[in-house]
Amino acid sequence: MHYLMAGLIGLASGVASGLFGVGGGIIMVPAMMMLMGVPIKTAVGTSLAVIIPTAVIGVSKHFHQQNVSLPLALSLAPTALIGGYMGAWLTTLIDAPQLKRAFGAFLVLVGLRLLCFKG
Repeated sequence: MHYLMAGLIGLASGVASGLFGVGGGIIMVPAMMMLMGVPIKTAVGTSLAVIIPTAVIGVSKHFHQQNVSLPLALSLAPTALIGGYMGAWLTTLIDAPQLKRAFGAFLVLVGLRLLCFKG
């Protein structure tokens, strides 16, 4: 059952990743926590490990569809790498309940922004 649930979460996350450019954080983390009882910090780390091959496949397909701006990607990458390191480091300072609340608030704010504002 655990492997079946993980497979379904992975499938949903992969589809969301390829379709919307999200999946690890938005699909996998809450699903692993709620459906599999995985602690948030483990869910975040596991999600990051899984997103690497998912991103490679998604980028490849989008590149062939001419949906990738390489100059923009190259300009985003250095600070995104630094941010990824800093975010992982911050998990050592933030306890799990606070991290869960912050993640939930982030999802709500992004969802409201997407639903209520143009552009």
